[in-house]
Amino acid sequence: SALPRRAEGVDARITAGSPARLSVTLPNAGDVRNVRFFAFSRDVVAPADPQAPRMGASGLSFSLSPGVADNLGAVPLEGVVAFDVREGGEWVRRGVEILAQPGDALPGTDDEAAAISDDYALAELEGAPQTDEAAQAGESMTAFALLAALGLAFVGGLILNIMPCVLPVLSVKALSFAGGAHVGEARRHGLFYFAGVMGTFLALAALLIVLREAGEAVGWGFQLQAPWVTSALALLFFVIGLNLLGVFSFGGSLQNAGGALTTRGGDAGSFFTGALAVIAATPCTAPFMAGAIGAALTQSAGVTLLIFAALAFGFALPLTLLHFAPGLQKVIPKPGPWMERVRNVLAFPMFAAAVWLVWVLAAQTGADGVAALLSVMAAIAFALFVSRWGRAWMVAGAIAIALTAALTWRPLVGAETQAVLTSEPWSPERVEALRAEGRGVFVNFTAAWCVTCKVNEASALANPRVAQALAEADVAYLVGDWTNRDEAIAAALAEHGRAGVPLYLYYPPGGEPMVLPQMLSQTLVLETIAGETQ
Repeated sequence: SALPRRAEGVDARITAGSPARLSVTLPNAGDVRNVRFFAFSRDVVAPADPQAPRMGASGLSFSLSPGVADNLGAVPLEGVVAFDVREGGEWVRRGVEILAQPGDALPGTDDEAAAISDDYALAELEGAPQTDEAAQAGESMTAFALLAALGLAFVGGLILNIMPCVLPVLSVKALSFAGGAHVGEARRHGLFYFAGVMGTFLALAALLIVLREAGEAVGWGFQLQAPWVTSALALLFFVIGLNLLGVFSFGGSLQNAGGALTTRGGDAGSFFTGALAVIAATPCTAPFMAGAIGAALTQSAGVTLLIFAALAFGFALPLTLLHFAPGLQKVIPKPGPWMERVRNVLAFPMFAAAVWLVWVLAAQTGADGVAALLSVMAAIAFALFVSRWGRAWMVAGAIAIALTAALTWRPLVGAETQAVLTSEPWSPERVEALRAEGRGVFVNFTAAWCVTCKVNEASALANPRVAQALAEADVAYLVGDWTNRDEAIAAALAEHGRAGVPLYLYYPPGGEPMVLPQMLSQTLVLETIAGETQ
């Protein structure tokens, strides 16, 4: 039977990492093909990403991309390993249930292992195991499986047009038909829109192929894993929303609402609107898309491009047909005041998309990244507002944007800030315990809403020299977080004559506490630890 089953001698481990590694012992497996792991929980493992299965002396290993749960490798992982195995001269589809515990990779599954096919789409689409002829075909898909994947991609592309992430962009584009363009001009715009969609999809597929060949575990929407891409898209949708509300204007044509690049004319506007629609679509996965993309990412470069082309064709077809069908264009009412009202209403789905992307950025970079992005948004809003006052104000606005971006770029691109100080929570009991051990104690009473605190932490405390000085002097670093009300911290502040944060205390070994100034410098902190200020 091909039904999954528990098997004797099968063990599994899930090892955290980027990507995570799943290792499975598979005794007496023999020659296996079309290997794929399917997690029982859809939130744990990204279902469509390539898994790069490898066969070792004792079993299999997989590279797994995390799903939305973001706990891959930290908790047990349950699922099914599906594969084709040769039995009696024929290829038979089998499945083994596993429960992988967190831990190191199992021996013999990951060392000098050989890559094997994860062409699971072949068996799933055909509903039958591979034949010897198919096995001799190497990694290629059969004609039936390829046609099935192309069909799924085409249908998925059609449905993608009505997904929430892309519908607002296409609505703005469709609204441009109300402008009453001539038939020939409308058809030309349709061709440019079609070219924008096809070109962007194929460029995305080519990038996927390059990264896959370089050994990266990538999948649909992979670019949103980069915080700078998330930030850029959030800013783009924010600016488009401001344009739709009439805060500023790219030009007279509604189809130019796709971005600044669309101001160069109707043809260029249509092309870049198609490109923007593809970019907006990447966070969404329409029905039928997952299987097709999963198949595409496990095939040769040619097949991958072909499947993405089918997806792009399905995505571009509805709006392109609207350009070529004057009868369909007549469904849209004639120009009038309603257009401006609809235009304004469409701004709010754009803002909603920007809010969602800010939420994504928060998961990627934390509060610092969100604060940086909101600062850039505020600078952009300021620049657009003052630009109406003349060229000098326009230059001032551009400078404001540049300065804000320069000051906030690190969290926006996901640059890792070096966590140089190891801290522990403050409590009076912990201070007394450390002093009883004869250790020095540095206490930082701070809060997330305290600007002075954050400036001091960035300029004076979060520094390798300070961390080294604390470590060499065996000084414990305690943080009292007053972001939320805490009576114990309030009492400590009052004890030292303060009504609020920041408050910095240094307890030298065996000595009385020293109250440091509210504005710190790196030199002052180092001298205090060294005892030079006494």
